[in-house]
Amino acid sequence: MPASALSAAADGFSMPAEWTPHERTWMAWPGPNPTFDSPDDLAAARIAWAAVARAVRRFEPVTVVCGPGQSAGARALLGPDIQTVERELDDAWMRDIGPTFLTDGRGGLAAVDWTFNGWGAQHWARWEHDAKIGAHVADLAGARTYASRLVNEGGAIHVDGEGTVLLTETVQLGPERNPGWTREEVETEIHGMLGTRKAIWLPRGLTADYPPYGYGTLGHVDIVAAFARPGVVVAHHQTDPAHPDFEVSREVIGILRAATDAAGRPLEVVGVPAPTTLETDGHWADYSYINHYLCNGGVVLCAFDDPRDQEAAALFGRLFPERAVTLVDARTIFAGGGGIHCITQQQPRV
Repeated sequence: MPASALSAAADGFSMPAEWTPHERTWMAWPGPNPTFDSPDDLAAARIAWAAVARAVRRFEPVTVVCGPGQSAGARALLGPDIQTVERELDDAWMRDIGPTFLTDGRGGLAAVDWTFNGWGAQHWARWEHDAKIGAHVADLAGARTYASRLVNEGGAIHVDGEGTVLLTETVQLGPERNPGWTREEVETEIHGMLGTRKAIWLPRGLTADYPPYGYGTLGHVDIVAAFARPGVVVAHHQTDPAHPDFEVSREVIGILRAATDAAGRPLEVVGVPAPTTLETDGHWADYSYINHYLCNGGVVLCAFDDPRDQEAAALFGRLFPERAVTLVDARTIFAGGGGIHCITQQQPRV
């Protein structure tokens, strides 16, 4: 549907929490680009993306957006029960390039089409086509679209569905994305689009999410902290003082424990111990179990062939006793700059 410049919240729309029922999950298929800079890397990425898609498909429908001419190859790895559509793509991170879906509680579906500039116009990024994917997917879903002038990505926000949103200062307030925007202006736009009322700001993301470490996002929140239910947040907890994220996670957990949500509740913070792997490919690792995905009846959780994988699975099993926890190896995805949450985007059921 045509994009609107009006406030989604003023029209009664808001972003539901990820744990509410989904109509489907959207993903994007890896194609040749600087993130997957060799045929072997691209082949490995496609195997990893397909493993996530098949894990999600156990719980709900999945549609994968493929570059022109790539659907047949994708279906060979995805299987027959995952839908594909073709649109021009640059990269494969649907959480960030896709729309943020909204509902109004009356059967209406809408979507925010954020402005996308390659995670802060980073030198390795391409976004000519990805900047249009949010509108394409919203149209395919039949959603009313609200175009936002804020440069933002889906991995840079996390909501509790009751008025609270988590943000990071180095993303929405960073000069790479929104130069000249004040905190108040960012919050006004975020609340107007998501239907939230309270923003909890974290100062930064994990160390390896910034230059010179690979393909970072400059601080996405969805690898650091996420709501598990209203009033409860899971947070990355690096327990080894040798890793710089030891101090980062300690600061983040402290801020969250001192915060209240939109309803005035103090947050219960569940620290999720980081994998024991400290380095990968010669630099600090940002492996994190926070970057999980909730789907209908399931939790799809990053695995790293690490001793803490099973510990994390048990912890998420206790947090979500009504959901089946599925571990999927996410090391190849993290090598590209993200995790399972980063490559999935939920369309809520209306």
